Amino acid sequence: MKFHIAVNLERMDDSTSMHDVRDHTLEMVQMADRAGFHIAWAAEHHALEMTIAPNPFQLLTWWAAHTDDIRMGSGVANAAYWHPINLAGEAAMVDLISGGRLELGLGSGAYQREFDRMRPGLAQPDSYRYMQEMLPLVRQLWEGDVAHEGDFWAFPTATSCPKPVQPQVPMWVAARSPITFDYAVANDCHIMCWPLTLPMTEAEKYRAQLDDAIAKAGGTYNGTFALMRHTAVYENETDRRAALDAIRSVLGKFGNLMTKTGEVRNGFPDEVPLDELDGNVRVDPVMLEENLAFGSPEQVIAKLKAYEALGVDAFIYYASMGLGMEQQKRSLQLFIDHVLPEFT
Repeated sequence: MKFHIAVNLERMDDSTSMHDVRDHTLEMVQMADRAGFHIAWAAEHHALEMTIAPNPFQLLTWWAAHTDDIRMGSGVANAAYWHPINLAGEAAMVDLISGGRLELGLGSGAYQREFDRMRPGLAQPDSYRYMQEMLPLVRQLWEGDVAHEGDFWAFPTATSCPKPVQPQVPMWVAARSPITFDYAVANDCHIMCWPLTLPMTEAEKYRAQLDDAIAKAGGTYNGTFALMRHTAVYENETDRRAALDAIRSVLGKFGNLMTKTGEVRNGFPDEVPLDELDGNVRVDPVMLEENLAFGSPEQVIAKLKAYEALGVDAFIYYASMGLGMEQQKRSLQLFIDHVLPEFT
């Protein structure tokens, strides 16, 4: 099993320096690079301090300039927010600058609040259609001239400038539903899944959907099945409690974003006091510690072994959850020192 890292610029309040969170992401990616992680993922989100990621390609370009081997992944660019010519060129520029390390991930977005601002009138459940039109177009633009007349974009003959360095850039799709698994397999894409805080049965459901998609495609699939989980490795009660408090607080805020309750003020969602979350099954600490990649090195190893047995090819260590920056680094170092050796 290979290992990836996903990390965001994030601020829970305005007391945290933007320079500090900027530098923190690079330090985490450099740690992962030295340890042999395969891919570093940068997300795309807008108008939120919790996930400061207006353009993943800018961040990937910066990371690439300060790393040696780790590949640079957009995890993921939201197709509905881009024009195909623009996205193809931006992505290819990362491949050029990084020396051929681009992994292009496309997806359909996360929550309606963002669509209301970035693509008014588009319902998030319908956004997968933009991704399905975008992906083959990007490949065509990388090959040469193409004119397009589609459901969402139309343009006369154009191409991507620059072209990627790699003959074939690995393409990834963020998948949760059968239609997206079917599309990814049919179009020779790697797949990344995020079970959120749901139990192992959710990962099993994704694997079953992938197997069904492979069967529909004739039984052959050479792609990677990657699974992402919030990850915190700890060896003392102080760090354990800090990780659980951080993820519960973040989930409370994201719950408000998903349901469009509460306010977002100057990029910061309203605080949800931890005592108000008591009794909420979605943020139950026992459930979170069981379902997420939380625990001692031995506990995390056992969880990853279960994913490996399920057929997960790559595990995405999701570091960002509102946890203090030094604690994030301690967790990642514990993972590197005590978990990675069990899989090499």
